[in-house]
Amino acid sequence: MRSPTPSSASARRLPRQSDGSRGRAGIIEGVMRTLSFAALAAALLALAGCRPLPPSKPSSQWTAQEARGAVVFQQNCARCHYATTTGSLHGPGLQALTKQPTMPSGMPPTDERLSVVILHGRTMMPGTPLTDSQLQDLLAYLHTL
Repeated sequence: MRSPTPSSASARRLPRQSDGSRGRAGIIEGVMRTLSFAALAAALLALAGCRPLPPSKPSSQWTAQEARGAVVFQQNCARCHYATTTGSLHGPGLQALTKQPTMPSGMPPTDERLSVVILHGRTMMPGTPLTDSQLQDLLAYLHTL
């Protein structure tokens, strides 16, 4: 009669020390197992949040208003916000801002809400004084991102 084959988990177990512990190697194995699990969990969470963003409108297809808005953006917003990525500079990246259900603040990206934030600021973002036409041009540009 053959003796049962140990399971792979029990075959990998370290022998116990005289005090009942698995010694230094057991501690290292436990830490490595915990770190591996944490790394896997972090990777899964990162992948769950990744989804492709809709592409920005090519500048060759911008209207005159959208092109003027790009100039307003470069003059007033680009020092703190990236336009073509969601990566953070000093403020959040704005790619696909108006195509998402919510802004980084959690509010919906309506023109009214965007106007309030642009003109009056929010938390770390200072308000930006713009004329009505500059604001409309900027909003048109933000919709191209």
